Amino acid sequence: MKFICYSDWELLPYSANMLFEQAQQESIFLSRTWFETVTTGAIEDGVFLSLACVVSGDRVMAILPLVMNAKHTGYSLKHGYTAFYSLLLADDEQARVLACLGQGLSEMPLNGLLLEPVADDDYKLSRLQQVLEASGYSCSHTFRHYNWIYRTQGQSYKEYLAARPSTLRNTLSRKSRKLEREHGYDIRLFIGDKVPQGMPDYYTVYNASWKQNELSNANFLDGFVGGFSQAGWSRLGILYVKGQPVAAQLWFVCHGKASIFRLAYDEAWKSFSPGSILTGFLMQYVIDTDKVKEIDFLTGNDAYKQDWMSERRVRNVLSCVKSAQRRGWFGLFVESLKRMLEKLAIWGR
Repeated sequence: MKFICYSDWELLPYSANMLFEQAQQESIFLSRTWFETVTTGAIEDGVFLSLACVVSGDRVMAILPLVMNAKHTGYSLKHGYTAFYSLLLADDEQARVLACLGQGLSEMPLNGLLLEPVADDDYKLSRLQQVLEASGYSCSHTFRHYNWIYRTQGQSYKEYLAARPSTLRNTLSRKSRKLEREHGYDIRLFIGDKVPQGMPDYYTVYNASWKQNELSNANFLDGFVGGFSQAGWSRLGILYVKGQPVAAQLWFVCHGKASIFRLAYDEAWKSFSPGSILTGFLMQYVIDTDKVKEIDFLTGNDAYKQDWMSERRVRNVLSCVKSAQRRGWFGLFVESLKRMLEKLAIWGR
């Protein structure tokens, strides 16, 4: 069993795919498609890829996807869209694998690690943290954001909706009738490899919404949407009024989990609540047709998300600093964190 850092995806042994396939069951943000797209479309100048791995024979047992900077700081391989990050870890020999990974990281010219956003109950990272602390690192958690979810527990959409706040149910009923009566509307759902066909209308809605500044990253969005669509994970719902797209939502469904990724509507139609109407349509589809077990609103504590969801989780930043480097590195960490927060504010919902 040995520790190896790979600087290119092509160097990663084929057996690593098994770990990614296992990890994507927990989150699409742990899929190889996501990480590779982040690598090609979102890594800044001055940093380089470092896939910190534990390998036993020809089998990859652990992967911690990182980027490193010239000041020997390691960061999560992530993008502003990333809603969850974790260690990819095989099910067997975990104690030995984590010990090997921790020793390898401690022997690198590495002043510290900044991993986020991570779950506060992530046992894999908690155990890695223990190993690092035993190797001389000082680790701490800082709040990043809230994450709202809904566990369907076998419910139908009708049962789900009956449990939602009366204000939400009334809005859906009243606004959909109003829009149909005054203008008429229809909703088109693009699934899997059909999703790229609907992306032009998706961008039309974004250009007319309050989120139009996000489209500077359209190439990155197209990159991973294409990969997710080929895997059959994408769900793109667009609400049309007389052929004009006025609301658009991009969701992903993978291994029984629906992730609500990007929402937007044309502000000229705000009084009709087209976004809520479209969310109701997609909720019904993923619950009754996809039969998902969990629906995830990803990031943010917005009041409207609480109406649709039922459970709030916490996502944190895990920072681990070599004790001998703590005073000097901590200042760099604070500045780096400030820059990340500024960027995430740009891409926030």
